[in-house]
Amino acid sequence: MSMRNEISTAMSTSKMSTLIKKTLKHKLAVLVPDWDGRVLDVPASGEVLAGPCAVVAFAEEVPKSAWAGYRRIIKISPYARPEDGGAEQVEAWSTDLIKGLHQVRLVDQAGGAFTCIYLGSSDSDRVDAGSGVVTRSLRFGVYVPEDWGTAHAETGDGWLAALQDWTQSELGSGWSVYGDVWPGGYDMPSVLWRLAGCSTSVAGTSALEVRQQWIGHVLTDHPVLTRHTVTRLARQLAVQSRLAVSETGSEEHEGNMRYITVDEVTADLQADAYLNGQIRLTLQQRIRRPGTNVPFIREIHHSKGME
Repeated sequence: MSMRNEISTAMSTSKMSTLIKKTLKHKLAVLVPDWDGRVLDVPASGEVLAGPCAVVAFAEEVPKSAWAGYRRIIKISPYARPEDGGAEQVEAWSTDLIKGLHQVRLVDQAGGAFTCIYLGSSDSDRVDAGSGVVTRSLRFGVYVPEDWGTAHAETGDGWLAALQDWTQSELGSGWSVYGDVWPGGYDMPSVLWRLAGCSTSVAGTSALEVRQQWIGHVLTDHPVLTRHTVTRLARQLAVQSRLAVSETGSEEHEGNMRYITVDEVTADLQADAYLNGQIRLTLQQRIRRPGTNVPFIREIHHSKGME
């Protein structure tokens, strides 16, 4: 990377961080009216914090995720005076912050979407030496998808297109269905399908069995809707048993329709929707081995007969 590109990237990241912090400050002021809008940056050395407030500070950067994008850790520290409840008040505010931010999609002034995920408290409750107020630090991961544009979307294969088409038909036009990565400015409710792994095994004298493992992310703004949709998709995929794939990768199958089989589907309702995904799906398809000229229907009969 050239020096010019490095400077450009640093400036872009700095601008993005500024937008994220400004958006978070506004969200925190709404979540906790008791702060009366006092959501601050890290105080200067010797500065004394007075009254109920919160401090927002960026912590370490985390390596980018292939599908979730840029990641940064941010610490949010609520401060409560002893006469206002001290540690008990901090506990109550922490609960409100976790409920109001965990797996929540926020949009900055530039229209960029990002997701907050609660990662736990970084330390125990403590008393600020200068002011005597009680505080604790809550760690959130901030995830900002990169805008890959249409070029990345066009790299998806027929299996991904089949999954997306089926999901869109099942859930309707009110849902956005993505492939491979969360796009910049992603919408909710939405589903993301991404390829997690693949394998190939010999099936008879002239056929191969191709298996692909897919992960499905179901993201909504309501936990009940999320759970309902995860279980609905898992159940309907099992009932569906197979998906139609338009074969466009070779002259032999150009314009033809083939099918992939749903081999196994499981759902984890406790999994992180945005980062890890709740649905695990295995799809399989039997194809002719390269270099064989046996008609595919004979190949299947021969394979089954050998078993």
